[in-house]
Order: sequence, then structure tokens, then C-alpha cells
Amino acid sequence: MEFVTVDQGNIDREHICCAISDKKGETCVSSKKAWMKERFKEGLVFRKLDVRGKVFIEYIPAEKAWCPINADGYMHVNCLWVSGQYKGQGFADQLLEGCIEDAKAKGKCGLTVLSSTKKMPFLSDPKYLKYKGFLVADTASPYYELLSLPFRDDVIVPKFRECARYGRTDEPGIVLYYSNQCPHTDKYVPIIEEMARQHGNAITVHKLETAEQAQKAPSPSTTYSLFYDGKFVTNEILGDNKFAKFLESL
Repeated sequence: MEFVTVDQGNIDREHICCAISDKKGETCVSSKKAWMKERFKEGLVFRKLDVRGKVFIEYIPAEKAWCPINADGYMHVNCLWVSGQYKGQGFADQLLEGCIEDAKAKGKCGLTVLSSTKKMPFLSDPKYLKYKGFLVADTASPYYELLSLPFRDDVIVPKFRECARYGRTDEPGIVLYYSNQCPHTDKYVPIIEEMARQHGNAITVHKLETAEQAQKAPSPSTTYSLFYDGKFVTNEILGDNKFAKFLESL
């Protein structure tokens, strides 16, 4: 089995792994691919195993990352995912090693990745990354960790931006920040918007359209961050059942 790098030349015919099992996901897949096409010119790399499954890594220069961090000179890993029957075969190691080699070849001083104090949905596994040598560079409320893998001893330690440290917004009610960095948001965001309105709950939705907007977001997870009355609730992309339970809890 070989690895394939998805780029402008083949993205229209290659699958992008994370939405491969979603039979009704054409809209969300196209939104993610459109997002990727804009990022390629900024240095985005998407590399996957040439199989019909979720085995891939996605990374970009940290200056262009859709994450509120200060990490000049680093390469930021958006996502590293190996699932199902492909676990335990060394593919995550190979993808990460390829990323490290590429980052060094491009003159980067290290890698960064958004993780958490314990394994959380839609965030990279901290146990695996720390086993591979990543260090906790910074933390943000309520459970975020910015992990780094410096290539030298003299590099600046990356940090979260102040706007994202506290898990707070100034807006009342249900507030959602999201982007098309994950293909599933375009599918589920309209669903929860309609559910909130049907239940008589006001909801404010902010779609992040640029890296600059994402880097000013009030939470490290700019793929999806849900707030209620100013307080962070979750980064998990909620489907209708889980969002219904959230509404009931209010």
C-alpha cells in the first residue's frame, strides 16, 4: 500500500478520508475540498494511504493555521487520523515521520498540534503524541493543550493567543463558531440551527472564512466551538441527538 499526496491536480478525483463513510455527504465533502483548494497555495499538505479508509495527515505552516496560536516557524498538524482496520500497523508513525521530514526540508523549527488533557472527540490523541516526543507548550480552558515537537533546543516555545485562553465570549445564548476545515460542519450546523429555533432558543452562528478570523477566535478549536451564555461547552460536532440533549439540559 502506498501513500498519496492530494493536491490541486488530483483533489477532484481523490477522496479525503474523513467523510468517506458518509453516504449523504456530497455537500460537506465539496465544502471541505473547496477549503483545501484555497489552502494549497498557503502550503497545506494532505497525505493519505491509498485505501478506502481514514488514514491521513493534514498540516500547514503555523502562520497560516486556522488556530489561534503564535508559532512562527513551526508546521502545524491539523489532523492525524488512522481508524478501523488500519490501526496498529504503523501507518500513524509513517505519516508523522513523513510530516517531520517534510517540515525539516522546508526549514521549519518544529511541529505543533492541538490536543487535550485526555483523548477528546475531534482532537489529536495526546497519549500517542507524547509517546512520540511531543511536549506540552501551552494550555487553554477548559481542556486544550498545545503540543509541540521542536527540532532544536533554541526555538521559541509556541503559545495560544490571549483571545483563546479562557473559553469565553461576550455574547448571550447559544453561540457557535465553525469553519469548513472539517467536512462535517456544513452538514450538521444547519441542522442544529433549525433545531434551536424550533425549540425557541436563539442561536448565533459565526462561520470563520479566513485564517485571520480563525486566529482571533475565542477558542482553540476553530473547526467547531459551541458556547452558551458566554461559556465554552464543547468542540465536538453535535448531531441532532446530542444537540437535542444539550437543549434539554438548558
